[in-house]
Amino acid sequence: MPRFSVIVPAYRVQAYLDECLESVLAQSFTDVEVIAVDDCSPDFCGEIIDGAAARDPRLTAVHLTANVGLGRARNAGLERATGDYVLFLDGDDTLVPGALQAIADRLAATADPDVLVYDYARTYWDGRHARNVRADLLAEREPRVFRLAERPELLRLLMVVWNKAYRRDFVAAQGLSFPPGYYEDTPWTYPALLSAERVAVLDRVCVHYRQRRSGNILGTPGEQHLDVFEQYDRVFAFLAARRLDGWRPVLFVRMVDHLTTIFNKSGRVPRHKRAEFFRRARAQYARYGGGVRAVRAGPGLRARTRHLLVRFGSRRAFHLLGATGRLLSRTRDLAGRAARRARAGCGRLYYRIQLRLPLDPHLAVFAAYWYRGYSCNPAALEAKARELVPGLATAWIAHPGHAHTVPPGVRVLHPGSRACHRALARATYLVNNVNFPQYVVKRRGQVHVQTHHGTPLKKMGLDLADHPAGAAGMDFAALMARVDRWDYSLSANRHSTLAWSRAYPADHTTLEYGYPRNDVLAGAPLARSARAELRARLGIPEGATAVLYAPTHRDYLPGHVPPLDLGALAHALRAHGAHVVLLARAHYFHDAAPAGAPPAGVLDVTAHPSLDELCLASDALLTDYSSVMFDYALLGRPIVVHAADWEAYRLARGTYFDITAEPPGLVCRSADEIAGALAAGAHAAPAAAALLARFRQRFCPYDDGHAAERVVRHVFLGEAGRPPVPGPGEVARGVPGVLPRPTGSAVAHSE
Repeated sequence: MPRFSVIVPAYRVQAYLDECLESVLAQSFTDVEVIAVDDCSPDFCGEIIDGAAARDPRLTAVHLTANVGLGRARNAGLERATGDYVLFLDGDDTLVPGALQAIADRLAATADPDVLVYDYARTYWDGRHARNVRADLLAEREPRVFRLAERPELLRLLMVVWNKAYRRDFVAAQGLSFPPGYYEDTPWTYPALLSAERVAVLDRVCVHYRQRRSGNILGTPGEQHLDVFEQYDRVFAFLAARRLDGWRPVLFVRMVDHLTTIFNKSGRVPRHKRAEFFRRARAQYARYGGGVRAVRAGPGLRARTRHLLVRFGSRRAFHLLGATGRLLSRTRDLAGRAARRARAGCGRLYYRIQLRLPLDPHLAVFAAYWYRGYSCNPAALEAKARELVPGLATAWIAHPGHAHTVPPGVRVLHPGSRACHRALARATYLVNNVNFPQYVVKRRGQVHVQTHHGTPLKKMGLDLADHPAGAAGMDFAALMARVDRWDYSLSANRHSTLAWSRAYPADHTTLEYGYPRNDVLAGAPLARSARAELRARLGIPEGATAVLYAPTHRDYLPGHVPPLDLGALAHALRAHGAHVVLLARAHYFHDAAPAGAPPAGVLDVTAHPSLDELCLASDALLTDYSSVMFDYALLGRPIVVHAADWEAYRLARGTYFDITAEPPGLVCRSADEIAGALAAGAHAAPAAAALLARFRQRFCPYDDGHAAERVVRHVFLGEAGRPPVPGPGEVARGVPGVLPRPTGSAVAHSE
């Protein structure tokens, strides 16, 4: 008997079915059977199911001789299910990596409830992802197991079957089955939740709910939408049979909301059926309202008005209300856009006026990562400039949501504000790790410092001309106009100097001084007690090996696509007996890690403000092609490169060298390979340490803890100089010419 039976009905989903089935069969949790039901689909769904069944004995193929509809196709699968729990997945949707393991863990933690409700995210054809807007209803608070009466707000979730796991003997005992027709989820989900003695929730996205451009059954216009009335008849018949009259007002409001939503969906109910639909909605209101006041529809005036109009059958007024609402919404959008353009125009005009006023020789403006807060090379330079330059006033541009990261004593400027425009126009020094906006003018006497934000592995600037996936429609002429504003370009090593000279050819001075942001990594080792306190704050268990996972962004993949299944990796590490915790850090292009609670053995540290602290707290780095590897190498701790898609990445983005041929440590292609290496200590073996030493010699020659001071003295104080030059086979760090000995264990390192 498997733990899970996943039932997948299929009808006209040939474009998505392979991905759907693979998303289940490739899960790290393997105690599962898949029952794929071909609902007499006229396309290639049947062949796809048979092919998958031939490849994996856990899949059972069911072929129906006539098209019976989604609900009864699920019933056919349910008849063959043998698992402890039944899950439903539509043929065009997918399970996210690690979902079954997370569900299994939550079921175990809640002692096998009747129903477990988990979350989903909508995935759009253009690559966008959006988590359920009511995800807060799935908060995992006490009591962990409850009846619906204790958390009735769960009824505000989308009433679908595929965001829940059902104990199979509970389904059998309640006699749950799907009726014919459309909206068949409605008479299943309400009875299931109302009948369950024990309900639990999982605050994690487990399903990607595909939003198709076309072909979605419920989005297709037709008379089938009138089936919704019969489905609600079944729901209220269930309430009457079980004497659950106390739930009648709640479900009545949900029903009216559902009916008005269907009616308002553009084109869903055919024009010649709209009058009939509204008449039947009014009849349902009269039949099941039973004294329920319209005011209970919700707190919003519009919701209460819609209910009243249904109650009195005022279809034309209802239509007018909807049209008025849409018009007001469009008007607000247009007005908002016009206001934003007007503010931007006024701001630019104010900026142009400020350009006519003298420069302030004592003002320096800093920014990083498109105003995402105080970080990277500009932050290190700002701090050092305040220390070394007498009378200098510094300001930092940051969006309001990131203003808290700016330290006391530094003025915060909000992008687009008059203060920001004034500072950009009149500051003598402008420092950024990306380019300032196109409208910014390089004034005579202004000094622009481009710090960059990493040693380049992937191609940049003009080198992307032959890689359209990486360039993504880049305007190279506009780029070079921004580059022409630079006075200084920072470089951490000779490799970067050569790459920048090709990618950004312009008349500026290169300061090959090392990276200021690495001063903290190259300085004095962190005291053992301070490191222990830092690890405790991050939640790293005592005695565990902390592996920082920091992947890069893939330009050629839409949305936030995790390159590694951390749930599978954590599970494999436990199977190997390794006491490892993974510190998951999403790329800065993504404001958050993938939606949902992290799997067991994984800590989401995406929101942690300091990457330096994460590096210092960890024992090893796991990355793919992120530039963090060039910084982390300074610590002398093991680095593992996950290169599962190296060939695709190199072809799409373009790279300056082959990281698999010249790596900073072990190269792995899969989660199992990584787990085996970490468990066996291969990542910290002498061969890996030798690779790291060569890598550091090439890419970290000047990082001795004083890079920021050298840059500040050159740019702000006019004290031109050169960094210490390491001797053959040496790397400058702390004391120039001393190469820290790589440790033999990822746990034993005391820094």
